[in-house]
Amino acid sequence: MSTIAAVLAATTPSPSPSGVPDVDVTPGVAGFVAIALVAIVTILLVVDMTRRIRRTRYRAEIRERLEAEVSGDSADGPVTDEPRRRADEDGRADVGDDTERG
Repeated sequence: MSTIAAVLAATTPSPSPSGVPDVDVTPGVAGFVAIALVAIVTILLVVDMTRRIRRTRYRAEIRERLEAEVSGDSADGPVTDEPRRRADEDGRADVGDDTERG
């Protein structure tokens, strides 16, 4: 049996590395367009996320200022005829959110 295997191994050519043209292994125009779209979408998402984080941070600062103003006015501030802002159910003052709370 080993002689048959040796004969078959000797007659079967071993695969040699073939020269594959570079055109067959490059992504081409479709690959470039796909990567460019992914890059553009990523940049747009980062810009949108930055805007949302900044907006949230500014709203928190405004809420803190309003809460400090309300607590400062009630303790030792002057009495004015100016109406105070009503706080929502969750204790936050209405600062002109552009989103609806549902």
